[in-house]
Amino acid sequence: MTKTALVVGATGIQGSAIATKLVEDGWNVLGLARTPQDQPGVTPIAADLLNPEALAQALEGHKPTHVFLTTWLRQDTEAENIRVNATMVRNLLDALRPVGGLEHVALVTGLKHYLGPFEAYGKGTLPKTPFREDQGRLDVANFYYAQEDEVFTAAARDGFGYSIHRPHTVIGKAVGNAMNMGTTLAVYATLCKATGRPFRFPGSQVQWDSLTDMTDARQLADQVIWASVTPAKRNEDFNIVNGDVFRWSWMWHRIGDYFGVQVEDFDGVERPLEQQMKDDAAAWTQIAQQQGLAEKDLARLASPWHTDADLGRPIEVVTDMGKSRAMGFSGYVATDTAFFDLFDRLRADGIIPKA
Repeated sequence: MTKTALVVGATGIQGSAIATKLVEDGWNVLGLARTPQDQPGVTPIAADLLNPEALAQALEGHKPTHVFLTTWLRQDTEAENIRVNATMVRNLLDALRPVGGLEHVALVTGLKHYLGPFEAYGKGTLPKTPFREDQGRLDVANFYYAQEDEVFTAAARDGFGYSIHRPHTVIGKAVGNAMNMGTTLAVYATLCKATGRPFRFPGSQVQWDSLTDMTDARQLADQVIWASVTPAKRNEDFNIVNGDVFRWSWMWHRIGDYFGVQVEDFDGVERPLEQQMKDDAAAWTQIAQQQGLAEKDLARLASPWHTDADLGRPIEVVTDMGKSRAMGFSGYVATDTAFFDLFDRLRADGIIPKA
């Protein structure tokens, strides 16, 4: 029997990749977002997870067997992150309870499970790398933990299975996404090329020199679907990265060469993108008008604050995939290929100029 998936956050980097893969695999796919977009094979549902009455109305007549939760709302404090994002998960699962038939909920969080929330990111006593699922939670308030607890509570109450997925800095395409390193770097490189500025690494010496990893959105999609359809993966948590490791001292040159920009070796001085790009809105608008690009608003493409948080960390970040490997997940993506595939898509879709 064909399964019905409800992808929550279907227009984001993670959700759109999951929805695309589900459609390819023959699922019935419902895509929930506050402002749905036209996605081939996806039935759009417009809903606000913070409005339980309207949410219940929007879901009326739909009976998903599987839910893929990929959305969150950034707030000014972690206390507000916890309140708002836990409420969103609770409202969704409460709205689906009367419908019945729910078999599995997959929740996508991230490595802040190990690194701490934005207010304490990469600080204090952290688990040793590579991060492993059995290292557990930090002794600090974290909205990821609050989201998990809502899923655990509803699963125990209603009898569905769950899986938790922790990617590291997802590479994928979405406009207006709050955490979007791939597109941010593509836009930054485009600005450097157009203005003659050098392509300068914005982060820390540790990140420049140390090993790290990332997650292609398609790799994430493969894992969440894999975990959701096999009973043996029920009620498990999984890290998910591409399977390779690299140093930014190597990757930065790879990305610069793709765009044909002057790459400047890191000199130990941190130059956050929020500072480098703070006056670039007008320059981007001019580039977009001259090149006929699809998006003229720099703020809808680039998220410098998030890229700075990742590239400015003072610690090595490497993620262990042994748990899902041992259970049969064999996906692998080379991270430079993931970047280049994204950049090719951004060019083809008129988000950045063609070469």
